[in-house]
Amino acid sequence: MPTPTAQRSWRDALSIYLRAPVLTMLFLGFSAGLPFLLVFSTLSAWLRSDGVEVAAIGFFAWIGILYSIKFFWAPVVDRLALPGLTRAFGQRRGWMLLAQLTIAAGLVGLSSLDPVGHLPLVAACALLVAFGSATQDIAIDAFRIESAPDDMQAAMASTYIIGYRGGLIAAGAGALYVASLVSWQAAYLSMAALVGVGVITVLVRPEPARLALTTQLIHEPRVRAFLRASRGRAAWQRRLGAWAIGAVVCPFTDFFSRHRRKALWLLVFVAVFRISDLAMASMANPLYIDLGFSLATIANVTNVFGIAMSIGGGILGGLLVARYGIGPILVLGAAATALTNLLFVALSMAGDNLAMLVTTIIGDNLSNGLASAVFIAFLSSLTSRAYTATQYALFSSLMTLPGKFLSGFGGLMVAGQGYAGFFLLASLLGLPAIALAIWISRDRSLVPAAGTA
Repeated sequence: MPTPTAQRSWRDALSIYLRAPVLTMLFLGFSAGLPFLLVFSTLSAWLRSDGVEVAAIGFFAWIGILYSIKFFWAPVVDRLALPGLTRAFGQRRGWMLLAQLTIAAGLVGLSSLDPVGHLPLVAACALLVAFGSATQDIAIDAFRIESAPDDMQAAMASTYIIGYRGGLIAAGAGALYVASLVSWQAAYLSMAALVGVGVITVLVRPEPARLALTTQLIHEPRVRAFLRASRGRAAWQRRLGAWAIGAVVCPFTDFFSRHRRKALWLLVFVAVFRISDLAMASMANPLYIDLGFSLATIANVTNVFGIAMSIGGGILGGLLVARYGIGPILVLGAAATALTNLLFVALSMAGDNLAMLVTTIIGDNLSNGLASAVFIAFLSSLTSRAYTATQYALFSSLMTLPGKFLSGFGGLMVAGQGYAGFFLLASLLGLPAIALAIWISRDRSLVPAAGTA
């Protein structure tokens, strides 16, 4: 094992991608990415092609709210044992299987419906897919964190990103291709079959080691205090109270007790790390169109080429973290995310310039992939192994909500300040994240040196 100050060689850093836990995330990432577009852009294309009114299609965007509020039921996924499934497969794999079966059932339901005559049923099946998908995300994140030490988390995050992008391609271009050749019903039925990739992965990989749920509860001081104070009450009331304290209260008190006065600053950092990138996202495609780029050019450069660059950034991020540790690469990711927004400023002034568009997409997607990989690794290191599902679901929700909220005002900013002014402001929004990343990188209690496990 390397010494605490030792730095991995490039060969050792690369070899981390051949380890079973890292390769596993490639397939689980695919399973996580597959349902996402099937309830958003792909579903919208199906509805519109079948003649559903645009106004009705717009309401389907609300399905995405389920992904942003998944922390509400994360304590259940974290602590509630599923009859039969938990005993046979374990807590994490049991919930993943249930979520995958839910996704498959929703997709099969969609494949059997005619949207024009059964729009409420289409909405219900789409909600079922989204709920299963968000639940699967909770379980996969917990499985990933518990399956390997912190120094492998960035590599696992990068293979997860690759798999996730593969799932998006299958659910986007793949589903459209099947629909054009056969039918929309066949497309959704084939996507339901692809859920089997995740199911097989869950069946062949072992459950990560963790204490039994009852053992975890007994070791909670707050649970023990409740049980002492509740003597004389009905047994079911004591069990329910102990479970609620252990599943809902303790994950939050644990985080603040471990980090004390640093806790609030860490939550601020989680909220602002991606704010620069997410705040500008809604105005990227309008910029390309207003500059005169064709839809074919936008699709080829931003989707196909952009996804490849994002995957490359994820691999690079995992490699750099394995080599240098989380701290310095966290600073690099925060700085790259903010600085690459300046490329959009340059693009807005360059006009219909294909070379500048390609340069912008390279910088934006490489930095996005790199920042995502290192930030997932950092959030994983913050998460207590006793409350992985609940704490990580909270972090991931907090990570996206501020940026998504500000993104809604992007159109007003562009109307008032123009594209150049908007993207410059989006870049400046990243400065607090850079400052906090520098502070965090210098604190060895938050980010261990490279080579430590």
